[in-house]
Amino acid sequence: MKSIYLDHAATTPVDPEVVRAMLPYFTECFGNPASLHCFGQDAKRAVETARASIASFIGASAEEIVFTSGGTESDNFALKGVAAAAGDVMGNHIITTLIEHHAVLETCCDLEKQGCRVTCLPVSNYGVVDPEAVRKAITDKTILISVMHANNEVGTIQPIAEIGKIARENSIYFHTDAVQTLGHVPIDVNELNIDLLSASGHKLYGPKGVGIIYVRRGTKIAPFLRGGGQEKGRRSSTLNVPGIVGMGKAVELAGKFMAEEAKTISALRDRFVRGVLKNIEETQLNGHPLQRLPNNANIAINNIEGEALLLNLDMEGIACSSGSSCSSASLNASHVLAALGVPSLLAHGSLRFTLGRSTTTEDIDTAVAILARIVNRLRSMSPRYGKKEAPEK
Repeated sequence: MKSIYLDHAATTPVDPEVVRAMLPYFTECFGNPASLHCFGQDAKRAVETARASIASFIGASAEEIVFTSGGTESDNFALKGVAAAAGDVMGNHIITTLIEHHAVLETCCDLEKQGCRVTCLPVSNYGVVDPEAVRKAITDKTILISVMHANNEVGTIQPIAEIGKIARENSIYFHTDAVQTLGHVPIDVNELNIDLLSASGHKLYGPKGVGIIYVRRGTKIAPFLRGGGQEKGRRSSTLNVPGIVGMGKAVELAGKFMAEEAKTISALRDRFVRGVLKNIEETQLNGHPLQRLPNNANIAINNIEGEALLLNLDMEGIACSSGSSCSSASLNASHVLAALGVPSLLAHGSLRFTLGRSTTTEDIDTAVAILARIVNRLRSMSPRYGKKEAPEK
């Protein structure tokens, strides 16, 4: 039985070229980049090469890139760092949305306990935040606006440039979680008016355990980790040299192939969506139909329990997700789908299929056929099938 991996939003396989680039930094060039001897300086040069490559990819300067352990740390750093630097004098109000990753929402909860005020904006049924709602939420105490570039569950891409412009007009820092977009859609921090950006290596065929935060020059942000003063005092901790080299290589490869990949993968995604909607009754696409990530198809299937469907697909060799990768083990309905107004039964029957470089037309057609067969079998055993969900009050 052939395995078909359709969960690239959760993580991607490390590209073989990335592995080859990383290997010497485990055994041969193993020095600590903070060391002054030749071993350390060899490692430092590799780190700086990766830093420059990543910076160039997003239109930044090398000194504006800080290496972290991944997207979660970068999100925490952005929010807590700006809040700590602002103190009570500059303000304590943060604006975000209801559909952010838990790394942002949980951090906001922590900051509220410390005295910050947080406004979580609603989104449309497609998952889009209204820039004018952002403008109206601003107060004289607002210090940060944090809106993700694209949603990790439904794939909707936000009007980041417009929101960033509003933030800039009001002298407010603007942060975006770009974990799902770096290496998949174009990013220019200047065109998008971004002051802080979070990203992770393992979402673009790089290694796990490494990420970045872009911090625009002049942004007031307090250190998140304290210790030896690495990363010019912004993030203490011995640098993960193999991981950094790997992320740099992954970004380099994305620069070469991103445009063509997006075109190919979006065509396969559309083929998958058409196949599902045509062959399985009572299904719908969650998120924006056009303004979405090239690889994301979040499908709601009525009168089906998502976890049962997920397990049956896995037994047939198809890997997908019942929501965000961080919460897919939970039986609770997705907070993202709830924010989109997706009815409870449909939310519980929603699955996220995310394609990647290795996905083929044969994979797509096979996945549609197997999904339809499993849905029919599960529905035949369900006492709910054929009954329409009562309108929610």
